[in-house]
Amino acid sequence: MPELPEVETIRRQLAPLVEGRTLEALTVADARWCDPLDPREVEAAVGGRAVRALSRRGKYLTWELAGGVSVACHLRMTGTMLYDPPPDQDPPHARVTFLLEEGHRVVFCDPRRFGTGELLLGSAALEAFHAARLGVEPLSEAFTAAHLRSLARGRRAPVKAFLLDQTKVAGVGNIYADEALFRARIHPLRPAGALRGAQLGALRDAVVAVLEAGIDAGGASIDDFRHADGVQGSFQHAFLVHRRAGEPCPTCGTPIRKLVAAGRGTYVCERCQPVPRRRSR
Repeated sequence: MPELPEVETIRRQLAPLVEGRTLEALTVADARWCDPLDPREVEAAVGGRAVRALSRRGKYLTWELAGGVSVACHLRMTGTMLYDPPPDQDPPHARVTFLLEEGHRVVFCDPRRFGTGELLLGSAALEAFHAARLGVEPLSEAFTAAHLRSLARGRRAPVKAFLLDQTKVAGVGNIYADEALFRARIHPLRPAGALRGAQLGALRDAVVAVLEAGIDAGGASIDDFRHADGVQGSFQHAFLVHRRAGEPCPTCGTPIRKLVAAGRGTYVCERCQPVPRRRSR
């Protein structure tokens, strides 16, 4: 958290406000954000450059600047970007400030300090950075059931772990994996390679549907996520299973169970999502 819908929400809000403007200065208050680079090196490389585009790939939000210079930001668990917070003081947990022309600013806030910023010089460096870390974009035409089948083939890991692997499918995190698996009627512990064609088609459609629903709702605000203007998202009010342990399944009424899959708290209706049978040796 934030996941693809939260990052895309911020991108859509900020893009018309920052694109075409000059990034007059970048102030890094927490050196951990750009480690191992020296903050002064990053500040010097980006200051005074026009913002060509604010793009998203997976969970990365990238400031694409004039001269091929980019800053790829990952919000991690608790990061958000606020546009023009009150000028008399920085908001709590401010780590980085993007100062734009005419005094406008975007402040990156991150209570747990896990968020990162990567300085990338040249379009080839940006493409290589993404290629090394991110798989298929789930809202792109390339995300098909056939592509999902090729990724899952032969994999014994649980499908929940498969969905959370950013090198396979970019942008899906714990919330949207739970919701997609419920919609597709697939148990999160089922081996990814054991899914049949119809199941993979249902999973592909469910992933797209929950991500689009999350974007339409402005993301989910469970803990720290906020819109660029400080407002909360609302997708948390539409969860079907996530964080609803003990409550009735919206489809069959069976109490929703919480278990651990891929090291993450996972929510499932084990009537709608049958438990996979163990194969006998």
